[in-house]
Amino acid sequence: MDASLQEFIEDVNGTGHLRIEHDFGDGFVRLQTSEAERRQAAQDIRCSENIVLEMLRNSRDAHASHIFVALAREGSKRIITVIDDGCGIPESMHSLVFEPRVTSKLDTSHMDAWGLHGRGMALYSISVNAVSAEVADSAPDLGCSMRVVSDLSTLPEKTDQSSFPTFELSEDGSVNVRGPRNILRTVCEFAIESRANCSVFVGSPAEISATMYAYGLSTLAAIDRIFCKDEREIPLTKRLATAGDPATFAKIAGSMGLELSERTARRALDGEVAEVDPILDRVVLTKSEVASSKGTKRKGRSIGSKGIRLSADDAQALKEATMSAFADIAEAYYLEGDVEPSVRVRPDRITISIPTVPSS
Repeated sequence: MDASLQEFIEDVNGTGHLRIEHDFGDGFVRLQTSEAERRQAAQDIRCSENIVLEMLRNSRDAHASHIFVALAREGSKRIITVIDDGCGIPESMHSLVFEPRVTSKLDTSHMDAWGLHGRGMALYSISVNAVSAEVADSAPDLGCSMRVVSDLSTLPEKTDQSSFPTFELSEDGSVNVRGPRNILRTVCEFAIESRANCSVFVGSPAEISATMYAYGLSTLAAIDRIFCKDEREIPLTKRLATAGDPATFAKIAGSMGLELSERTARRALDGEVAEVDPILDRVVLTKSEVASSKGTKRKGRSIGSKGIRLSADDAQALKEATMSAFADIAEAYYLEGDVEPSVRVRPDRITISIPTVPSS
């Protein structure tokens, strides 16, 4: 075929003219903005860890104080669901947020340890590289749930996804992180960076469902749970607490991108699925002694939100003191006094929960 005829056919039927804004000759061109964005997006996301990080940053910038990350793997598919209590996304924007340059941060952007965030390209980059990316559920002031499915054969991740990173305190006071740069390490590093603003939870869909169920029970008034006519009016992170049976529990979880069987839902309702603590509760300095801000030293102290975390010994001492104080109350109200309270350290508070069991 004549070269000029072939070029004419490609110009008419091909896509080259859609990618080039100007041809300077000698092989140099100026790309169309859309083509440049597409190529950049392909480079922004190179692994599962990148997806998780961008989704976490997105939740943080939506002013979330609680972020729940559910991870699952089915064959070569990685499924990532992130649910937060941020400002939420209107239904009309559920698809548009995955288009390039779409952002809610017209006058603001966020510079963090990973660079500038707020260009309106993060979710677009995820959608370009993933098998699917969607807003599972979101509404203004009710939080957001996003679900991403990626193909590990084209978008890989670290082989070792089970190892939890270790944190070593150096003599100059800096913290060295060791271990594979897997998803857990990515979440840990983000949680440390954002510890003043939010708590991050990570686990399987079942574990995250159980955790949000417990969170809803502890933060929703009983009347709001029992007499709830439409769970969609409840914030996503608390919504599972309105479920009274396994079928409803599984349905609500599924609407947020968490696929559960009714059997698993039953186990979560019965307390047989362990809830997960904020990931910073698992971050412990490997040095045996860490200098406190007052110059004293304490064994087993861990890094937490705003630098405050209880050691195991201190947590146990607090439990024992609580049990002692609760003894008289338990006797007066005909409750079992020999129960063990749970102690949780949050970014802004220490929560002590005491089971109320009628005495036999």
